[in-house]
Amino acid sequence: MLATVLAVSAATGLAVAAAHRQGADSPRSTTSTTPAPPAPAASIPPDPAGIAAALTATTRNLRDALGRWDPADPIPEDVTLLALYHQRILRSLASHRAVGDATLAQLPKDVRGEARDTVRARRQLAAIPRSPGRLPQVRIAAAAPASQLRQFYAAAQRRFGVHWSVLAAINFVESAFGRVRSRSEAGARGPMQFLPSTWRIYGMGGDIDDPHDAILAAANYLRHSGAPRSYDRAVFAYNHSMHYVRAVRRFASRMRRDDRTFLTYYAWQVYVRTAQGGRRVTGPGLS
Repeated sequence: MLATVLAVSAATGLAVAAAHRQGADSPRSTTSTTPAPPAPAASIPPDPAGIAAALTATTRNLRDALGRWDPADPIPEDVTLLALYHQRILRSLASHRAVGDATLAQLPKDVRGEARDTVRARRQLAAIPRSPGRLPQVRIAAAAPASQLRQFYAAAQRRFGVHWSVLAAINFVESAFGRVRSRSEAGARGPMQFLPSTWRIYGMGGDIDDPHDAILAAANYLRHSGAPRSYDRAVFAYNHSMHYVRAVRRFASRMRRDDRTFLTYYAWQVYVRTAQGGRRVTGPGLS
C-alpha cells in the first residue's frame, strides 16, 4: 500500500573532552556552562570509545536544549545543530554494524536505550527491499509545528484508539513528519504516504496532503487493520514488511518512553537515497 521514505541523522571536541574527563557512567555535571553546539560537518571519532563519549555528551546537551524549546515555535539553532550531530552519529552506527555494536555497549544507561532502539530501527528500515530503477526526485517543504502534530496524534488516538506514538513513528518514517512532499515510487503521497485508491476508502473526505486529515486517516486505517489489539498486524497492513513493522514499533516505543525523543526525531534532517548513498537535503551547512 505504501512506500517508505527514509527520514528518516572544534566545538564538539570540547563536549567530547568533557565526557572523557567525567567518564561515560559518571553523574551529569552540575556546571552551568553550556558548550557550543557542534558545527554541521563536525567530525565523528573513529573508535567506539570516542564515539560513545561524543554521543553521550551530545545526547545530554540535546536533552537540555530541548527543555528550553517551546515546540510551538521553530526549532532553535542549538537544537538543530545538536540534533544533526546526534543523527549523523546514529546513522553511522546503523550502517557500520561492528563499530556500532561496540559503541552501543559502551554507552551509559541514560543514553544507551534511545541509541540502541534508534540504531536497530534504522537497520530494519535499511533491510527493506527497494524498488529497482530510477529514484524519484524528492520535494521538500516545512513540517507542521511539533506541538501541532502532537495535537493531531492525540485527536486521532481519542477517536480511533491508536496510540499517538505509532502514528508519530509512521509519520516520521514515511515523510520525515511531512517534510517530504513528493510521491513515492508506487504513487503514494502526503505526510502519511497513502495511495489515492486507499485514501478514497479511509480518508473520510479529507485532504490527502493535509497533516491533520492524513493522520486521522492513518489511524482509521490502522484501526480497521487490527489496532490497537494487534499493532503488528495493523502496521504490517500499512506496509507489507516485518522489517517495517519492527522499525515502527521501536521508534514508537522509544517516543512513548520519553517525549523528548519525539522532539529529537522531529529536529532531525532529511536524507534521501542516491546511487552514491544517503545525501542530506535539509539543514545547516549545505552548499
